Amino acid sequence: MRTDELDYEFDSTLIATHPVEPRDSARLLVVDRKSGGIAHRRVRDLPELLSAGDALVVNATRVVPARVNFERAGSGGRLEGLLLPGESTDRIGCYLKGAKKLRAGERLLLRAADDTCRGVFEVLGRQEEQVMLRLLEGGPLSSLLEDAGHVPLPPYILSARRGEAAFDRPDIEARDRDWYRTVYQHLGGQFSVAAPTAGLHFTEPLLERLQTSGITRIDLELEVGPGTFRPVTTETLEAHPMHRERFVVDDLAQAGLKQTRAHGGRILAVGTTSCRALESLPEVLPERTIATDTDLLIAPGHRFRHVDLLLTNFHLPRSTLLALVAALVGLDRLREVYAEAIAERYRFYSYGDAMLIL
Repeated sequence: MRTDELDYEFDSTLIATHPVEPRDSARLLVVDRKSGGIAHRRVRDLPELLSAGDALVVNATRVVPARVNFERAGSGGRLEGLLLPGESTDRIGCYLKGAKKLRAGERLLLRAADDTCRGVFEVLGRQEEQVMLRLLEGGPLSSLLEDAGHVPLPPYILSARRGEAAFDRPDIEARDRDWYRTVYQHLGGQFSVAAPTAGLHFTEPLLERLQTSGITRIDLELEVGPGTFRPVTTETLEAHPMHRERFVVDDLAQAGLKQTRAHGGRILAVGTTSCRALESLPEVLPERTIATDTDLLIAPGHRFRHVDLLLTNFHLPRSTLLALVAALVGLDRLREVYAEAIAERYRFYSYGDAMLIL
């Protein structure tokens, strides 16, 4: 598949710089694969669009404030980066701007918003595009990031905000910390450096209405990494080096999926991350927890085994996320749907509106 088949004409003024409030008032473009029809609704209408017995599968990963500011201990130079927390603090990946002159053994001081030093890291070396670090002082890492890190908003939101007075305020970081997380995120378990953005549309009242309507919620966790939003730069999609992400589907979730199928219900994946985790499961679901990682690339030609419906935001051109949506609706139909969304001035990307594929 040629990468340019995933391109489309886009108006950058449609990039959402903040979510609508309440979240479930976001617009919802409904695509019916059977009839070919399109409807314009709101996310709050989901209970009317689903049926009793259906299951809502959400990614309950926790987003950590992984955007960090470092000071080089020797020269005092400042560096901005995205820290990638893992299972060990002895080897932590970090995407750093202006890091070409860093040397192994050098120390970096983590600076908080008030410019105080909250942690000390040692440079270990490089691994492809990342600088590898070891935490020397200031742990545990998750607490350190909550204290000194910033919300890891995608670069396109930060760029779109430049020059807007509404975002040049001291309280905007606190507001983003609330905006850029789901209401059902787990406090423990998996954590991510990007939000599962389709899940940002849900409110507690909407979840309660869905439950009252007989729609089950099933939680899984997939660690969303920065590779999720990386454009495909290769000439063909197949040549793109697909990123790996860790996910967990516990035995309770497996039982919920089986029960939904046994009673004739449909499985709605909330977001491409939930979809990717579900489609990475074996065709016959086991009785045990699955905790592993996946580099699955879902593109046109993929046979969906566990996902019937998809709720998703509008995605970047030439992205693997767009390829996933094309796999479900077809490439020609995808172009028509996106043209409709642009013509109707839907809000795009992480803080934007949503699409429901039936």
